[in-house]
Amino acid sequence: MPQNCIFCKIISGEIPAKKVFENESVLAFEDVNPVAPVHTLVVPKKHYESILDISATEAGLADLSRLMAALPQIAEELGVEESGFRLINNCGEEGGQTVRHVHFHLIGGKNLGPGLI
Repeated sequence: MPQNCIFCKIISGEIPAKKVFENESVLAFEDVNPVAPVHTLVVPKKHYESILDISATEAGLADLSRLMAALPQIAEELGVEESGFRLINNCGEEGGQTVRHVHFHLIGGKNLGPGLI
């Protein structure tokens, strides 16, 4: 675990977060600066810096698969499984990634329209 990774500190319990879902390989918690009524961050518990890192190895692909498999349960827990939601991953500085731990923003709870946000 990188010493300065805020998401690793949330996963370890060092920093509190409002958890929405947790299993052995995935944690979902509320974003502290939500852009919609539902704004949850979904992260693998193992540290990968970006989507490029997680998809570069078989172990990473397995972790990504477990994260994707958890999405229906997370969406149901958040009450957006029927109304819909947006799933966003920012990669790299120009892509808007501010935390160097791969994560997905699950956003919903209102009509998001056809734009990105």
